Amino acid sequence: MHSKWLDRLSLGQAGFYEYFLVIFKLIHGLTAIAPALFLLYYPGLVPTELRQNMLGLLVFFGILTVIMFQALDVYSDDILSNRLRFRMMFFAWTSAFCLLLFMYQGLGLFPYLSRRWVLFWYASSFILFCLQRLLLLRIYRKWVTRGLYLQRTVILGFTESGRHLAEYLMRNQDIRCGLIGFIDDRSERVPDAFNSLPLLGDTQYLEQLIRQEKVGQVLVALPWFADGRIGAIVDHLRQLPVNVLLVPDMAAFRHAHNRIVDVSGIPMFNASELPLRGWSPFIKRCEDLVLASLAVLLSAPLMLLIALAIKLDSRGPVIFRQKRYGYNNRLIWVFKFRSMYTHRADANAERQTTRDDDRITRVGRFIRKTSLDELPQLFNVLLGSMSMVGPRPHATATKAAGIPFEEAVSHYSSRHRVKPGITGWAQINGYRGETDTLDKINKRVEFDLEYIAKWSVWFDLYILFRTIPAVLMSKEVY
Repeated sequence: MHSKWLDRLSLGQAGFYEYFLVIFKLIHGLTAIAPALFLLYYPGLVPTELRQNMLGLLVFFGILTVIMFQALDVYSDDILSNRLRFRMMFFAWTSAFCLLLFMYQGLGLFPYLSRRWVLFWYASSFILFCLQRLLLLRIYRKWVTRGLYLQRTVILGFTESGRHLAEYLMRNQDIRCGLIGFIDDRSERVPDAFNSLPLLGDTQYLEQLIRQEKVGQVLVALPWFADGRIGAIVDHLRQLPVNVLLVPDMAAFRHAHNRIVDVSGIPMFNASELPLRGWSPFIKRCEDLVLASLAVLLSAPLMLLIALAIKLDSRGPVIFRQKRYGYNNRLIWVFKFRSMYTHRADANAERQTTRDDDRITRVGRFIRKTSLDELPQLFNVLLGSMSMVGPRPHATATKAAGIPFEEAVSHYSSRHRVKPGITGWAQINGYRGETDTLDKINKRVEFDLEYIAKWSVWFDLYILFRTIPAVLMSKEVY
């Protein structure tokens, strides 16, 4: 048996989670009042005889902050995930600080703090909360590297669903769940290892591992048509001190995107939903107008220089217009700085650009490499046909390995459920430029659909923040 996988330590023993939360609540309480403590003992700001009374008020506010965080689910199981959770902390801390503003303004309990110092308090504490989260994520990564988890997990069933789940968990694992291997009774038909995960043994050996407290969670990944076997295994595992979860069949993974909704008390897989609902389209449009307007103002001198360089370098118009697929598969005109010789331009992108492409001008080579040729698309955003962030729009005749995108990827059109963007989730993950293989277009569409499913203003800002380094480091654009 693969004992090296079983000797890994578990953080889930001896009430680690409960102690961890207590310590974290204390840290949050102190962080909420740390800037105020600094101001309290800053020379000349607060009279010495009043410090003790104000210190009591600060302790009271620290406790209120922790209570507010508890009510807003800051201390849910998600605190152990790999997510940044900055948005959650922003709303939780802002809500808690509203209590302070009431105490400050309505009750007059902090008479010696000016509005400037109150703002300093709010901003400083929020920055400290964010730094704490980043430090905590770094600690999590170290624990995972050392094999420390809250509970060790096995997958029961070396099936297609089990393998898919293993790949997903290995990519996204955190300290809540440490996957240590597979359990399967068909050892003669199962390889010794898959994706670095070993076959630990059969179901009898699994019982030994559970009783020795070496396994805390079992993910049953048997095919759902084997209902009788699943029932027998679950009935047996219910008699043991272990968490048992049923893994959806592969069809559910493909069609449901791991989302479950409640319909009259019955859990159902959500196969498709509107990507932007309620206020989301309005919020995203406001975001686009604000960001695009700022970008146009800041980049206007640069765009004038690029336009002049294009004019001096070769004959023809400065702006190149091309029809591309936009929202709901509608054709839109997309603006770019011209980077090819006019007489050799490819309006429908029948032929993708390659390294040392002789159709590209000298200036064009530079602006394509740095993506400066995309700057006129800011006007597409202002006009409403594009967004700052979204799936990149493709020309009508683009191909991957000689196959039209629509034929290469069956769900390709799903990316047109939102407006196309100047930059996107696929681009900052390295999928920009030439799509000379089917794998590249499949990966690009996969990232585009993930973006649509996870959209938020914060996600857009994160992608925009990552865009410049992604462009500078890319070697795939010609």
